[in-house]
Formats: sequence, C-alpha cells, structure tokens
Amino acid sequence: MKNKIIVGIVVIVIIIIVVLALESINNPSEFTVKVTPFNIDHKGKGRALLAEGDNIFEVWVYEDEMTSLAEGGARVFDHQYFGLKPENSEIYNELGILNDSQKAIFVVPIFTITAYGDEGFYEFYNGKCDEKCIKEIPIRHDLPPNYQSSDNSIKVLRLLGYPFITDIEIEKNPEILKKFDKVIMLHSEYVTKNEFDAVTKHPKVIYLHPNSLFAEVKYSQKNDTITLIRGHGYPSSEIKNGFGWKHDNTYPYEFDNTCEGWKFYEIDNGIMLNCYPEKIIFTDYKLLKMIKEY
Repeated sequence: MKNKIIVGIVVIVIIIIVVLALESINNPSEFTVKVTPFNIDHKGKGRALLAEGDNIFEVWVYEDEMTSLAEGGARVFDHQYFGLKPENSEIYNELGILNDSQKAIFVVPIFTITAYGDEGFYEFYNGKCDEKCIKEIPIRHDLPPNYQSSDNSIKVLRLLGYPFITDIEIEKNPEILKKFDKVIMLHSEYVTKNEFDAVTKHPKVIYLHPNSLFAEVKYSQKNDTITLIRGHGYPSSEIKNGFGWKHDNTYPYEFDNTCEGWKFYEIDNGIMLNCYPEKIIFTDYKLLKMIKEY
C-alpha cells in the first residue's frame, strides 16, 4: 500500500512538471534574450537620481557609467535606469498589461544593436573599415542597447509587463507574430526579409520609432551572424530603404527627439509615431496610454 502511494505521488509530480513545461513553451512572456542591459551588476556602485517629483518612474544613473564632463560641468552618461514608485501603483495598472487580457509583444532589435556595435556597419559607413564590417558580423548578445537601439523604450515596456521577443525569434519562425493581437516595433532599423514580411503583414503594429524596417540583412543561424544585403546606401549610394517600403518614415522624423506635439498617424497595418521617443518614453503618460489602448 505504501509503495502504491509513493508511485502515485511520483506520477502526479511528473504530470505537474510536464504541464508546467508545456505552459512555458506556449507562454510568450517566457521568451528569453541574451542581451545584457536588464540585469547589469552595479553592486557597490553609487547611484544618482535624475528625476523626482511627479515623474511616472524613478530615474537614475550609475556613477561608474558617467564617463565625462560636458560643457558647463554636466556629467555625460549613456544609460538611464528606471524603477517603479509605490505611490504610482494605480498609474502602472492603467499603463501596464500584467492584468490585461490583450496579447501584445514588443521586439528587441538585436540586429540593430549589432549593427551599431564596434566593428559593425557604421564603421563601414564612416570609412573606418572595409566590407568585412558588414559581412558575417557576430550577433552582439553582450552589448547593451543604447539610444540608437531603443534602450529606454525596452526598459519602460518591460517594467509595464510587456513580453518581448527578438529579431532572431521572428526570423526563425515568422508565423510567431500571428499569436499576438498587437506588435510593437522599436528602432528595428535592420531586419531580414522574413521579419519585414511578418511585420508588414500583421494587421496591428505600433511603429514606435521612425526608421524601422530600413535595411535588409541576412541572418545565419549556423554562425549567429548578420550580413548587410541592401539599404542605407548599400550596395549603391542611391539606395535608401532596402525594401523600397512606401511607409518608410525616416526623414525627417528620426531626427526629432524632442517630440513636442507628438502624434501617431495611420498606415495600412497600424500606426506610426512622428518622432523618436527615447527622451519622453519614461515621462509621457499619454504616450504610454496610447500604446496600451491601441
């Protein structure tokens, strides 16, 4: 009798493990990405608050990342960090999706992160490197996003409970976007043809950053690398958008980062923002509300 009870318990445990494993596979929030900006270890480092008062989030930088002095004595930093304020819990319920039934996802632009890295595409564009800097470039899983790759947007959307995937997951399985009611694109300047088709065929996309879907790259799953194929003046200078995309909104919107009087406008498969929102994404309640409610 005792042995039967033990066997029964073991069977129940196995069933529970299998069920949890299946749920993990099917749950979009369980997608992981090897990019490192989310849990950088600053243990023992000084933290300087940048914003207080009525701001939506707590905002700070780390002293070890404040690299130099600008004119007027201001310190220069590349990364900001955000935290939730207990007193703003009702605001987070309004802006977040943790308790919401919608199936939304945002895309971490890992190909764009890689393109902007050392010995990446921009060293080729700037004449500092030959074509070796646009061919078979290793994916920079080690490189934190920055202004060019939607660093602030990534952090804020994660705080609000949005799940995410990367360009790589879409390239491997373009059908994956069909699982979601809404897709949020950040500054995904560099994408594959598979990703471009998957995004532009989805019926409900928020293009949160201008200059998205600008140049075509090829991803090698075997080598975990990207190669520039077409766009951004390559292979000839007159080529701008590598896909000839009619909705490309790079000019002039990519260069407006003040976003005064920002607005979304409609295209055939979603809405586009008319400015680059990295400096307001963590302060603008109306923008975050629009992202949720669209």
